[in-house]
Amino acid sequence: MNTLALSWKNLINRPLSMTLSVILFALGVGLISLLLLLNSQFEEKFEKNLAGIDLVVGAKGSPLQLILCNMYHIDNPTGNIDIKDAQAFLRPGHPLISEAIPLSLGDNYRNFRIVGTTHSLVELYQAKIAEGQLFEHHFDVTIGADVARALSLKLGDTFFSAHGFDHSADFEHESEQPFRVAGILAPSGAVIDQLILTTTPTIWMVHEHETAPAPAQEEPDHDHDEDGHDHEHDHEAHQDHAADLTAYSEPLLSYPDKQITSILLKFKNRNFQTLNMQRNINQNTPLQAATPAIEINRLFSMMGVGMDTLKMLAWVIVFVSGLSIFISLLGSLKDRKYELALMRVMGAGRAKLFLLILFEGLLIACLGYVIGICLSHLSIELLATKMQDAYRYSISGKIFLKEEGWLLAGCLLVGFVSALLPAFQAFRTDISDTLSEG
Repeated sequence: MNTLALSWKNLINRPLSMTLSVILFALGVGLISLLLLLNSQFEEKFEKNLAGIDLVVGAKGSPLQLILCNMYHIDNPTGNIDIKDAQAFLRPGHPLISEAIPLSLGDNYRNFRIVGTTHSLVELYQAKIAEGQLFEHHFDVTIGADVARALSLKLGDTFFSAHGFDHSADFEHESEQPFRVAGILAPSGAVIDQLILTTTPTIWMVHEHETAPAPAQEEPDHDHDEDGHDHEHDHEAHQDHAADLTAYSEPLLSYPDKQITSILLKFKNRNFQTLNMQRNINQNTPLQAATPAIEINRLFSMMGVGMDTLKMLAWVIVFVSGLSIFISLLGSLKDRKYELALMRVMGAGRAKLFLLILFEGLLIACLGYVIGICLSHLSIELLATKMQDAYRYSISGKIFLKEEGWLLAGCLLVGFVSALLPAFQAFRTDISDTLSEG
């Protein structure tokens, strides 16, 4: 029997001590791996969704909330802004701004946010059409890949929106015109996969139908055909409906008294004027401007303290598990001195005894690492479902990081150091003294 197999036999003959050491090791490794996976995937998602946006302009309030709501769609708006207050940014030909993308939020369909915007938002995230086309007419929508998959929506399907960001039948809009799926985007890995996109005036019309219905009037008598249909009334209703759909056919600047939620800005280049734009907006206008990169870095710095603390705790657990391995192997030597002396008599060299104990420490470390990695990736998969339901952000436990390879090296080092002293004592086993004592 080779040395490695013999080490394994020795371990399973001491199941309680081995189990304790493995569990401690697995808990430490699992926690470190879990933090690495979460941190890596969140950073990747947040970085990708920055999409080169330099400034977000919206209503006064928390700048972080402004960014989280309008760029990551995981918070509520700080409020709406009047187009007349934002027209300087929306007007074409601005000397500093290369692109201004308006967003109108406030409605959802089964917890997926409906966003009134322009085609520029699709181009911003470099998303591609998988089926159909981009929204062209009012009440047409182009939906993200995750929306289509989760809700089983297809081209031509229709639905009514609900007010707010959490779906409730009590808040469903009862407008005469339902939304119609005109296109489906291909998966992009960005936040646009979670959105339902339509024109900005569509959002206005939905709320006008809901909040300002036409007053009821007594209907005059009409001639009806033999089936009881009022053709004149039907014709008028059709004309009213067509008028509704064409009421907002002009650019947004034509409606200064209307409101939107925010504007995403990209600069033509960076200079002292663009660097001062945020401060000028915040001090001299009723609007608020926030820089996405700054706010997200601030968020990660706040989260980083907690993440670092948890990592330190995980490494303490790994250290304690290494101490447990050391105590277990050292204690077992007292019961195995006679056995080791007999192995020497039967021809085993000092090096073989050294490796025998060393392999036991490394086997415990490897077993704890494997179990810990499996636990962390399984936990991520379970957490992914809750994240998807709560924030519409997808994470995966099927991703393996290069840092986990370095974690394996660290675990093997802990196992090696823990077994080194017991292995050295086995190496020094004296045959004659041990057998005479036995």
